[in-house]
Amino acid sequence: MPKSKEQKELTVAKLKEWLADAKAVVFARYEKLPVKDIDAFRRLAREQGLKVAVAKKTLLRRAFKDLGIGVDPKELEGNFATVIGTTDEVAAAKLVATFAKEHEAMSIVGGVLENKAADRSLVISLAKLPSKQELLAKLVGSLNSPVSGLVNVLAGNLRGLLTVFKAIQEKKPA
Repeated sequence: MPKSKEQKELTVAKLKEWLADAKAVVFARYEKLPVKDIDAFRRLAREQGLKVAVAKKTLLRRAFKDLGIGVDPKELEGNFATVIGTTDEVAAAKLVATFAKEHEAMSIVGGVLENKAADRSLVISLAKLPSKQELLAKLVGSLNSPVSGLVNVLAGNLRGLLTVFKAIQEKKPA
């Protein structure tokens, strides 16, 4: 049954709300994917703070146009889900890429990064980047490395001194 004009306006408003805060958008083809797998994908997306929308290309195009995003979904072939990441630029691409590895029926079609169209290869390479949390953990490890090295060097000197005292104590008769 076709949607009424009011329903379409609500869909566009919801899309605009989600896209206004988007850091990255990924278009994922999901044709021939069983419903239980689609539900699992949506659940994973929700757990990671991502939004998943399945809307007609005309409604999606209208939302992009209203927000000044230079992307035309009509240029993409087939039906696709729109995965919107608001916290991290790579989270949406990573989710789709990892899910596509397990489910052949899903594939990355393209995306939006910094309000510009991103082709399939760019989104796939984006999915290979470490997440924000992983990068922060590496940064903390790098910052902590010199300090822990200094602590180990100073502790080594104390251990050596204690070993010398222990040897002297064992040599001298009590």
